[in-house]
Amino acid sequence: MNSRKIIYLINPISGTRGKRSLPDLIARRTKQAGIDFSILPTDAAGDYSFLAPLIEQDEVTDIVICGGDGTVSAVAAALKGRDTRIGIIPMGSGNGLAFAAGIPREPAKALDIILAGNASWIDGFLINDRFSCMLCGIGFDGGVAHQFAREHRRGFHTYIRVTFVHFLRARSYPFTIVLPGSAADLPAGASAKAGPTAKAGTSTSFPVEAFFIDIANGNQFGNNVTIAPRADLHDGLLDIVIVKKASRLRMLLSATRQVLGGYKVTAAPVNAGNEKVLYFQTPGLSIANPEGAPLHIDGDPAPSAARFLIEIVPKAIRLITP
Repeated sequence: MNSRKIIYLINPISGTRGKRSLPDLIARRTKQAGIDFSILPTDAAGDYSFLAPLIEQDEVTDIVICGGDGTVSAVAAALKGRDTRIGIIPMGSGNGLAFAAGIPREPAKALDIILAGNASWIDGFLINDRFSCMLCGIGFDGGVAHQFAREHRRGFHTYIRVTFVHFLRARSYPFTIVLPGSAADLPAGASAKAGPTAKAGTSTSFPVEAFFIDIANGNQFGNNVTIAPRADLHDGLLDIVIVKKASRLRMLLSATRQVLGGYKVTAAPVNAGNEKVLYFQTPGLSIANPEGAPLHIDGDPAPSAARFLIEIVPKAIRLITP
């Protein structure tokens, strides 16, 4: 048998596509490759602390998630810093990390990549000590995520409906952004690599009224909708996108322009003038959130806070990629 050993985790409720044939496909293809494997269900509570001892006991080399970004994020948090390879068969509603990494939606093609086993280290980040491997949103898309989680039906069409309803009642929130000027200004454990926003030895602080703030490690929301076109999973930087207060129409136009790549990364965030979107990169920052704007982490709703401390985690997980 091959020296690899794979555990496949299948989420029975992520996305909308039936997964009845997936275990058969996995079993047939993995046996053909001569790789030892087992198939387990995902944990409904998102607790994957059982994986580390199981990996040690059974000498598991790969954990493959058959689900969406929320499940991927929870598993990645449990395996952060380990040499264990992580694979994805995208079965969620958005599949942001998979698509950012070039992993195809079709299970058979994604399985080809997993069986090839080529892995590289990618970054993650912490937001108030909670791990994220892809994208966090504060404000508008945080509210969408909270509502979407309450829906009985999942999938892209439900997400679009929920997004449209929230757009009709969208509101802005006051924030204060603090950016580091040197390694000493970063949250504990953050990368010392200074981004283009920093001035040596000084921190930068500014208030902003915004519909949402996205903190992106990868380049998209999901479904190949790009929110941070310059984001790179390996660069040691976070891409910050702030859509400032405006009319609903202007908000929609500004967000659409950002998705289409119309706003460029600035050398430093500028909170003046007519630009309705701020787009910059930094290894860490803090965000004051006095009115409790809602939060999502990798598409899953998360508790809000009066202040968020955000820091990059370089080389957090080993992701199997094309």
